[in-house]
Amino acid sequence: MSAIVSGTAHPDFAAVEVEFARNFAERGEVGASLHVTVEGETVVDLWGGHVAGRPESGEAAPWLADTLVVVFSSTKGWVALCAHLLVARGELDLEAPVAEYWPGFAKAGKAAVTVRMMLDHSAGVPTWREKLPAGAAYDWELMVARLEEEEPFWEPGTRNGYHMLSFGWTVGELVRRVSGRSLGTFLREELAGPLGADVWIGLPEAEEGRVSNMIPFVPDPVSPSAFTEAIRADRRGLQSLALMNQGGFNPNRREGRAAEIGGGGGMASGRGMARLYGPFANGGGGLVDPDTLARMGDVAVATESDAVLLLPTRFALGFMKSMDNRRRASGDRYSAILGREAFGHVGAGGSLGFADPACRMSFGYAMNRHGEGILLNDRGQSLVDATYRCLGYRSDASGAWTR
Repeated sequence: MSAIVSGTAHPDFAAVEVEFARNFAERGEVGASLHVTVEGETVVDLWGGHVAGRPESGEAAPWLADTLVVVFSSTKGWVALCAHLLVARGELDLEAPVAEYWPGFAKAGKAAVTVRMMLDHSAGVPTWREKLPAGAAYDWELMVARLEEEEPFWEPGTRNGYHMLSFGWTVGELVRRVSGRSLGTFLREELAGPLGADVWIGLPEAEEGRVSNMIPFVPDPVSPSAFTEAIRADRRGLQSLALMNQGGFNPNRREGRAAEIGGGGGMASGRGMARLYGPFANGGGGLVDPDTLARMGDVAVATESDAVLLLPTRFALGFMKSMDNRRRASGDRYSAILGREAFGHVGAGGSLGFADPACRMSFGYAMNRHGEGILLNDRGQSLVDATYRCLGYRSDASGAWTR
C-alpha cells in the first residue's frame, strides 16, 4: 500500500490499487476515493491524498474514507435512478406528455415533449437564452419557472443535445411533482438512506466538515475541442449559454452545496456512488422490475454530433453509455469506455458512478482535481480499465469492454 493511499483491495483486484496509487504518483491526483462492488460484495475500497480549500488547518487535511466532494454531472445518474423508481412503481409513464404531470411546461411550443424526451436529452431545453440572475441556481421555483417559458432550441424529439445543468430541473421537477417530495428528499428517503449510500442532492450543513473543495482544470489552448472553439466563436451561442448561463452555481461555496441542483451539484464519496448503483448491478435489488432494469441499460439515443457537446454521444434514459471517441481529432477524443451493458454517469473533471449488470459490478470514483475533457480522463479511465481486466475482460477495442 502506498503511503498516500489507504483502504483495502481484494487480491484479485490488486491491479486496481496499483492504478489508484499511480494516479497520485504520475497523473496529478490530489484527493480521491474509489469503491467497487461485485455481486454486492466490496472488492475495492480505497482513498488517498488530501482535501482542497481547508485553510483553517496549517497543513493539508488528509482525504478520509468519508470525504465528500461535488461530483457534478455524476449527479444526473442519481436523478435518473429516482425517475426509474417511479416508472417501476407505475407512477410515471415514459410515453406520457410531460404536461400531464407538469402543465406549465407545455408553454412555448413544448406541449409534445414526453417524459422519455426529458430523460434522453432530446427535449430541446439544454439551457436558457436570457441571462439568469445571480443566485438563480439556488432557487428551485425560479429555475422551473424559467424552463416553462423557454422555447425549445430544436423541435423536441428530433435530435438530442446534452442538457448540461437543466436536466436537474427538467427530470427533477417530474420527480418532485409525482412524488410530492423535493428531489433531494426523495433520493435520501427512497434510495440513499435505505442503501447506506453517502450521496446527497442538497447537503445538510452538519456534513460540511467532511467536504473538499474542487480544483478547476485549465484548458489546453493548443488543441481545443469543437465545444471550446464554439464558445470562443460565439459568446451567445448554444455552447456558451450551456456552460456559462448557469445561474451562479459555485461548487466551492456553502450555497452551492446546500441547493438541490440535480444537474451537477450532488455530493458523494466513491463508496457512496458504488453503493447507490449496487442494487442495479444485481438484478434491481427489489427496487425495480426486470423490464425497467433492462430499459435503464438500453441505448435510447446515439448521435454523431450532440447538439451541445458537438461530439458523438450515446445515452440510455438518463444515463451515459460507453462512448468511444479515441480516434477523433486531438481536441475531441473525450471518451468513457465502459462495459457494453453498463449504465451510469460521468461528472465534469472525471468523477464516475455506474452499474454493470453483465458482471454484477458497481463502481464509484470521486476526486477533487478536475482533469481534462468533457468525459473521463486518464485517471478515471485507468481505474475502469483495471477493474474490467481484473474481472476477466479481454479488450475495449470495440468501443466497450468485452470478455
